[in-house]
Amino acid sequence: MNWDCLIVDDEVELAKASCEYFEMFGVTCTFVSNFDDCVLFMGNNQVKLILLDINLGKDSGFELCKALRKKTDVPILFISARQSDDDVLIALNIGGDDYIKKPYSLGVLLAKVKVMIKRYDGAALKAGSSDAVSAQLKAQDSCGNLRIDKDAMKVYRNEKDVGFKTKEFKLFQYLYENKNRVISKDELFARIWGDAFFSDGTLNVHIRKIREKIEENPNQPRLIKTIWGTGYMFESQENE
Repeated sequence: MNWDCLIVDDEVELAKASCEYFEMFGVTCTFVSNFDDCVLFMGNNQVKLILLDINLGKDSGFELCKALRKKTDVPILFISARQSDDDVLIALNIGGDDYIKKPYSLGVLLAKVKVMIKRYDGAALKAGSSDAVSAQLKAQDSCGNLRIDKDAMKVYRNEKDVGFKTKEFKLFQYLYENKNRVISKDELFARIWGDAFFSDGTLNVHIRKIREKIEENPNQPRLIKTIWGTGYMFESQENE
C-alpha cells in the first residue's frame, strides 16, 4: 500500500492525533510505535516521508534511521523532545533530512510535511525523465584528483569512492556544475531540497561532510569555500 507519511513514535496518542490532523488536509498517514513494526511496515508498504522520534521505548530512532538508510532514500524528518544540538547533528549525520523539536505546532509540522512530500514527488518525476538530463551532461567529469560519475552518482578521490550519500552528491554536483560562482543558501535549499523550509544547520552539516570526503584539509578547504553571509562556492583549482 502507498502512504504519504509514516509516523514512528511511541507516544501513541500524539501519533494518532497527528495522523488524524494530516488526513483532514489530504495527507494519507499512519503510525507505528517501535523499531520492529517500522521495519515490517516498510517491507510491505511505500511511503513518501517518515516522521521519526528518537526515543522509542527500548528502541532508538537513531539506530532505526541507520537501518532504514541501508534500504531506502525516503526523506526522514526527526521529531523529538530532545533539545541538544548534539542530537540534531547526530540525526543529520546519520541520514536524517531535518529535525523538529517537540512540542511542535501541528500546523507548522503539516506545512513542512507537505513541502517534503511535494519535493519527493518532484524528485520522482525528475527521475522518470533522467534520460533527457543525461543527454545534456557528460556521464564522467574530473577536477584535480576527483572524478565524478554522474550516472552512478559517485565521486572518486584518487580513484577511491568517497562514499557520498544521495543528498551529499546532489549538493556537491550543483556546486561543481556552478563552479566559481557564489551560490546563496536559499538557492541551494531550493535546488537541492526543493524549498527554503530548512534550517542552516541542515546545509552546514552536509557541507562539512562533503569537505571531509574531498578536501585534503577539511578545516582549510580549497575547493568548497564559505562566502560569509551569503553561501558557498566551488572554486576551480585549474583551467579546465
